[in-house]
Amino acid sequence: MTGDPRIPRAPGLLPDDGASAAPDKPQLRRLLKERRRAIDHAVKRAWDDRIGARVLAWVQEHGVRMLGVYWPLAGEPDLRPAYADLAEAGVRLALPVVLERDAALGFAAWVPGEATVADSMGVAVPAELRMVDRPEALLVPCLGFDARGYRLGYGGGFYDRTLEAEPRPKTVGIAYACQQVAFEIGEYDIPLDRMMTEM
Repeated sequence: MTGDPRIPRAPGLLPDDGASAAPDKPQLRRLLKERRRAIDHAVKRAWDDRIGARVLAWVQEHGVRMLGVYWPLAGEPDLRPAYADLAEAGVRLALPVVLERDAALGFAAWVPGEATVADSMGVAVPAELRMVDRPEALLVPCLGFDARGYRLGYGGGFYDRTLEAEPRPKTVGIAYACQQVAFEIGEYDIPLDRMMTEM
């Protein structure tokens, strides 16, 4: 984390003038959820479409054949229209599956339109679990992120454990630009390769 005033940041970001001024992570998570909930529905839809178009271009540019995607929760960018376009283009998709509380995520093959069910944590997973190897690239939803590509999630550590094993998949963090904020990095936090927002 840096308090260097020369480093530009988008207007409206939460304070990043040093660790002492920054909220703790639970408080920061609440603030970021509130900020995300406050986005106007029509604006959010336009932003989601813009992010989805960027994801499509990135997947084509990198020749990704299998992509780990996510089911949107609680105001996360909804990229399901882009998932349909990806599947139509021949990209295989997989949704994350929580196998154990303190373990890496598993992944199950999923085709847009296929039935899903809520798991024990309320996350949509394919109704028919066809488990696959960890995809070569992952879209990772972010509650918050910083300028170095570190992600603030919901605190479960699932993605950090998923990214520990080598070779690491390519990772694209997905968030809105207003979710960029400074925060303390934990010992096991792993930066993402790229952040993708509506900007």
